[in-house]
Amino acid sequence: MLSGKNILIGITGAIAAYKTLELIRLFKKNNANVKVVVTPNALNFVTKTTLEALSQNSVDVEQFNIREYKPEHISLCDGSDIFVIAPASANTIAKMTHGICDNLLTSVFCAYKKPVVVAPCMNTNMWENPSTVKNIETLKSRGIKIIEPESGFLACGTEGKGRLADINIIFDTVKEILLPAQILKGKKIVITAGGTKEDIDTVRYIGNYSSGKMGIALADNAYKLGADVVLISTAEVKKQYKVINVQTAEEMYQAVKTEFKDAYSLIMAAAVSDYRIKNKSDKKIKKTGGTLHLKLVENPDILKEMCKIKNNNQVIIGFCAESENLINNAKEKIKNKGCDYICANDISKKDIGFSSNFNELYIIDKEYNIIHIEKTDKNNAAFQIIEKIYGKSK
Repeated sequence: MLSGKNILIGITGAIAAYKTLELIRLFKKNNANVKVVVTPNALNFVTKTTLEALSQNSVDVEQFNIREYKPEHISLCDGSDIFVIAPASANTIAKMTHGICDNLLTSVFCAYKKPVVVAPCMNTNMWENPSTVKNIETLKSRGIKIIEPESGFLACGTEGKGRLADINIIFDTVKEILLPAQILKGKKIVITAGGTKEDIDTVRYIGNYSSGKMGIALADNAYKLGADVVLISTAEVKKQYKVINVQTAEEMYQAVKTEFKDAYSLIMAAAVSDYRIKNKSDKKIKKTGGTLHLKLVENPDILKEMCKIKNNNQVIIGFCAESENLINNAKEKIKNKGCDYICANDISKKDIGFSSNFNELYIIDKEYNIIHIEKTDKNNAAFQIIEKIYGKSK
């Protein structure tokens, strides 16, 4: 998704410097070109060899290592789309605020006119020091994006605010800055999430293991890309967009049918129960020592029913969770349901799918063209699904 983007990463002398190795890996995995500039003190925590191996580029440290008759700090500015300083120590933040250019990293910052993202990392007392507070406010007022540190156990042995923000948060922030085009602006997208539950009695139900994470990630990313999102979810979440909470397949069907009428697209990421109890009990069924027989009836096939009524300008995306013959079953499903795309994932793999924070998917269209999304976190997978499908439909 970041193909063709040039990212300059700055690393300062902070204990969390090792975490930036994972950030570099994430950018490279998304096809970005990564250059790294470090302060001399940063090399007390990470090595040039490691950074060069991960970035697949030389690492710059020296202030006056001039190449092609061009000062190095200017060359680095011209050759990148964004400057990400993570971790940023209190010392470097102070220098950045006051225009001190005593090393290559601070010289680059002083000359940089493109977006800058700064992720501080330091001891709690240093973070709360009035000078640091003022410096952060000043940088923010100049348009610098500050990703504030998190609270937790610090390297100095204390608890408090100062930990480097989660690498995925830094990655997502950079992604949003570099990919600002709102390809879904003004378009209503209805998204379902979670596993439906069918009551047996007042305390029991038939359900599945779906957590709703994939659907919620899709809704979050669609919203960031400008969509008018309606999330129909079995999981209760508070969002900036509209959320309709449901429990049963019938409730989900009615909500989808209502919301899809004026929608541009529907994404059926929910795991919908195929059957429900024919005669559910309005009180708890007591144990009798014998066999309990439950009579099941089919639930509405929401995906298929919506495909029947959709117009030519509407796009429907289904999901297919299979434990075997993944691609063949997905092709059969897109044929039988009539949707525009199927996102298929293999639930036999324990490290992806239901309840996991990760997923690996295959996007299949009506002509059976296949796009593979390699294993990644569900937020990243959601962004790729939206970019690959709606990016070509905008």
